[in-house]
Amino acid sequence: MSSAATETEATATTTATIAGEAAKPVPTVAELRLPTWYFGFEGGIAGAFDLLHAFPAAWPALVALIAANIAVSLTVLRPRLKLAALLWRGKSTRNIALALLGLRIGSHVALGAIGFGVTSTLGHVAFAVVMAALTITLMAYAQRTSLRALVAAGKATAA
Repeated sequence: MSSAATETEATATTTATIAGEAAKPVPTVAELRLPTWYFGFEGGIAGAFDLLHAFPAAWPALVALIAANIAVSLTVLRPRLKLAALLWRGKSTRNIALALLGLRIGSHVALGAIGFGVTSTLGHVAFAVVMAALTITLMAYAQRTSLRALVAAGKATAA
């Protein structure tokens, strides 16, 4: 009975190889999920505009943060770049990015129009913290939604 099973597996493997479809294991959600600390990088970059207004001399730290983000993305997170590409292809992720940009510009314009423009260091730091928190929260939501869709489509397993 085991020889029949072995022959069936060998035939299936040979057929898949002949058809040009190498049997790839389906990745798990844990393998695809971006680590939480990575969202901290993105949150820091999201708050950079206001942090630079609050502390203009901090631009070297921002450049270092961006360089570290790129280095980590291309090395440690290399296997997960497929998920990042899927996220950016998704309409909801682009909408989130555009909404965050619109919120930043719109809130500064609206506050300036009513005479409460953000000019103090504390105000800019508060804006940076809020934008970072929103970015982290929305990125985690987009990731969770995308991973659920991948599991539902059979392109990832929940285990």
